Amino acid sequence: MLTTVLAIGALSLGMGLSVQDAAAPDPAAPTADAAAPAPVLQLDQPAQREPSLVERSAGEYAAYHSVIADLHSAPIASGQDLDDAMNRLTAFYGEERLVRAWIAYAAIIAARHPEYLDEVRELADYYGPEAAMTGLMYDPTYATSFASSEEAQASVVEAMAADSAEIMDVSVRYRAAAYDLQSERWANRSHGDRTDRLAELSHMGSAPIDMTDEVLMTLSGGFDQGLPASALFDRIESVPLSDRPSVAPQLTLTVGEAAPDPDRERIGRILSVAALQSLNNGDPARTDQVVEALLSDPVVERCLAWVRLDLQQCVAAGHFMYEDSFCIAEHALMDVSRCLGSSAN
Repeated sequence: MLTTVLAIGALSLGMGLSVQDAAAPDPAAPTADAAAPAPVLQLDQPAQREPSLVERSAGEYAAYHSVIADLHSAPIASGQDLDDAMNRLTAFYGEERLVRAWIAYAAIIAARHPEYLDEVRELADYYGPEAAMTGLMYDPTYATSFASSEEAQASVVEAMAADSAEIMDVSVRYRAAAYDLQSERWANRSHGDRTDRLAELSHMGSAPIDMTDEVLMTLSGGFDQGLPASALFDRIESVPLSDRPSVAPQLTLTVGEAAPDPDRERIGRILSVAALQSLNNGDPARTDQVVEALLSDPVVERCLAWVRLDLQQCVAAGHFMYEDSFCIAEHALMDVSRCLGSSAN
């Protein structure tokens, strides 16, 4: 009897505990609230950094070489094709646009040499950033005097030569087309009045540059590899190196001489821009002001001014459509390559 009572009591106690346990939530069991995804802490995303003055200008140089890449295989089958090629090229030839873009891009290549930048920073730490900026601004050749600057200089010269050769390559194509098109009926028709064509050329370089997605991708990081701009676009790689014209770089480099040297001054200006971008002087506006003054090259600007004039005269003197292909080859391409690759006054 006692055993029966104990058994019933134990059973009742067990049932009581089961009911109580069922009523109390199990911490390990997922509840409706726990099953819902936990709220994620939303952090403010940092605003996308605006490209610097140098990066914006370098992006235009990348855009220019995107056009050069396209013209390797662009059709040359109508007067409109020739007009389009001329318009796309001359969009970069107004005033200082191509010169600024070219110097900015070369400066980014120079900045890929941290040893050189470290030496400039050490100088700025010792004498103060303003003293370093003043020296770099008023004596561009000063930038070539640093012990670690020689590799940066060599990279710039090599990139300039590669880009110049790529422009010459396209020039060869349009020069050959000028002869081949003489057998085409449309290319043998007389131009007639060239007023409209010359009117378009009179505004060369005034329109904003159209940055394609490919160029924007390049601007966001492609040229950080330190490559020549001509090497950024895959279409160019399809042209075998053996088939490209051999163009010896006209740009020479003399290091360590005090005599005036246009090449050394130009390279120094490029290295100065690279160095200024690495200095932390707490006054970005001041840095941009100094960089703005260095993104110029009077010799090259003067050379490109003659290019614009010669191109207009060539177009005005032409009587047949195939002659426009010669004008593109001779002035819109080859002369520009010479301007960017030569220090001749």
